[in-house]
Amino acid sequence: MATTEQPTPATVLAEHGLTAEALYDELTAGATRPRRLDDLLYAAAERVPGVAPTRDEMEQERARKLADKQGIELNQGLLAGEFLADPRTGRHLVESMLRPTDLALEHAEELRLNGSVDLGAARVTRQGRAGVLELCNPRHLNAEDDTTLAATEAAVDLVTLDPDIEVGVFRGGVVDHPRYAGERPFGAGINLTHLYYGRIDFLFYLTRDLGYVNKIYRGLTGGIEKLWVAGVERFAIGGACQLLHVMDHVIAANGSRLYLPARKEGIIPGASNLRLWRSVGDRAARQAILSGREWTAGEPDADLICDEIVEPGAMDDAIDHRVDALTSSGLINASANRSAMRAGQEPLDLFREYMANYAREQAYCHLSPALVRNLEEHWNADRRRI
Repeated sequence: MATTEQPTPATVLAEHGLTAEALYDELTAGATRPRRLDDLLYAAAERVPGVAPTRDEMEQERARKLADKQGIELNQGLLAGEFLADPRTGRHLVESMLRPTDLALEHAEELRLNGSVDLGAARVTRQGRAGVLELCNPRHLNAEDDTTLAATEAAVDLVTLDPDIEVGVFRGGVVDHPRYAGERPFGAGINLTHLYYGRIDFLFYLTRDLGYVNKIYRGLTGGIEKLWVAGVERFAIGGACQLLHVMDHVIAANGSRLYLPARKEGIIPGASNLRLWRSVGDRAARQAILSGREWTAGEPDADLICDEIVEPGAMDDAIDHRVDALTSSGLINASANRSAMRAGQEPLDLFREYMANYAREQAYCHLSPALVRNLEEHWNADRRRI
C-alpha cells in the first residue's frame, strides 16, 4: 500500500499557531454549534490546508483500491482522535453525533402518516407498538458498507423519534442468496469485498459507532430513547455481532453463529473491546477478539450473549411476544433504567476516551498492508467481484 509522507495534524496545526481544541472551537462557535464528524473534518481541511484531506482529495482516493490508497485518511483518524481526547470538545462531538440526521427528519412525517418508510438499504415499519428496522443488503447477506450506513442511521432515528413506537426491533431483511434464499440473516459484518476495492472510507468506522450504534445504546440528544430487541437468524458476524452488545434483548434462532472475525481481517471490532467483556467475561472476550472464538445460539456458553433462543421459523412470534411483554405494563421507567445502567457500565466520557483511541488505532489498521493481505488470504477478496 502506497502512503504519502505527510505531517501529522498536530504538526500542521502548530505551524499555524493552533491547537486541535482551538480549531474545534473555531469550527463550532466555541462548541455550541453541532457538526457531524465528516463535515467537521472537511471544514478543518479547508481552514487549515494539510491537516486532513479535502473532499476533492477524498474523491480521488476513493477511486483507488485499498492496496493502492495514498494513506491520506490517516490524518482524519489522528485529528478525530485529538478532538475526542479533549473532554470538552470530545463530549460535544459525541453529543453532536447523537442528533437525528437530516435524512431521518425528511421522512419522519412519512412514517407518522403511512406507518412505514423504505430508505432502500433500510426499512422501518410500525407494527403495533414496535418499530421494525430491517437492514437490507440482500446481495451481500446484509453486510454493512458505504451503501447502507446513512439509511441505517436514519432508520434508527425514525424509530426513536416516532411517538407511536415504544420498542425498536432490529433484524435482517430477506435475502435472495442461493444458499439463504427467503431467509433473514442478521448480518454478515462489514462488506469485505467493498473494503478490498476501496469502496469503504475510513470514516465509515467512526460514523457507524459514533452514529447509529451509539444511538441505539444512548438514544438521541435530548434524552429520547427506546428499548431495542434484536432478532438474530442464521448469523451475526463482525459488526452485526457488535450490535448485540447494545441491545436490551437478544432473540436468536437456534444454531445461529455469533462471532467477531476481526483477527483474520486485521481491524478493531468497533466498540467490542469496550463492551463484550461485560457480557461474557474478560477471558472469553479476549478469546473472541484475539483468537476468533465463536458462539452458537442454543449452546450454554452463548446464553451470556443471547436472552432467548427459538427454533428457526419461530422468530416472528417470538418478537411479537417479547414486544408485548416489554410494553404490557408501560415503559415509563425504561429510559431511566437504561440511563442508570449506562452510568455504571459506560458513562459518556468512558466511551469518548475509547473512541479517541479507536480513531487513531483503527486508522493505522485500515491503512495497513496487512489488512490487504488478510482480505486476500482469508476472504479471497482479489477473486471476488463487487
